[in-house]
Amino acid sequence: MATEMDQPYRLDGKIALVTGGASGIGAATCRELDRAGAEVIVADLNLTAATELVRELRHASALEMDVTSSNSISRAVAQLSRLNILVNNAGIGLVGSIEATDEDDFDRVMRVNVHSVFLVTKALLPLLLASRGSIVNVGSIAGQVGVKQRFAYCASKGAVLAMTRQISVDYPQQLRCNCIAPGTVQTPFVEGFLERYHSNEKDKVREELRQRQPIGRLGTAEDVAGLVRYLCSREADFMQGAVISMDGGWTAA
Repeated sequence: MATEMDQPYRLDGKIALVTGGASGIGAATCRELDRAGAEVIVADLNLTAATELVRELRHASALEMDVTSSNSISRAVAQLSRLNILVNNAGIGLVGSIEATDEDDFDRVMRVNVHSVFLVTKALLPLLLASRGSIVNVGSIAGQVGVKQRFAYCASKGAVLAMTRQISVDYPQQLRCNCIAPGTVQTPFVEGFLERYHSNEKDKVREELRQRQPIGRLGTAEDVAGLVRYLCSREADFMQGAVISMDGGWTAA
């Protein structure tokens, strides 16, 4: 009789850390990696939300982490003795052309979306090298194509794509590093955007977001989480330095 261990894409015995793990794509990823048998570390600035999510999972713990602070990251890393999987998921967005983007906002987006990937990956690199681990960076199609009114966001996600490829070149046999580039995904991130910028026309703008993906719907956090699981599994051992579009056909059109 088949058991869970016989299923594909199993991660039994692996320890996975997910930044921004308490909500959206991060939370869905934590749930999916937990189902796959991994021990999941939900790393988030919001420790309360991370702790609440942990209660849903079978093998998980919450870890307070500010991904923009090297001191916070160091304190968190000091609690770990082993790591197999790092999912760099934490990120923020910003609406505006280059003219409408001020320096402080640009710096904030780069600090959260780019500098954090550098800080977290560098701090956890010794553990990942020791285990021949897997890094999955959550990028965006905004790093591959221009998106109107997303100057800072496009710049930041282009950097995540480049960092993914560069790390895979420096450590081709010692670890694996890949990137997922989602289109628009239905998450609290998107709902926050609608509330902030389109509070009087949410349904209209949500439909516009839906239609720019040829498949005719928004992505789900679970869509992305399933691909994270695959990329971390032994079945994906030949995946190295890849940037995988997951955008309902947006970049194919």
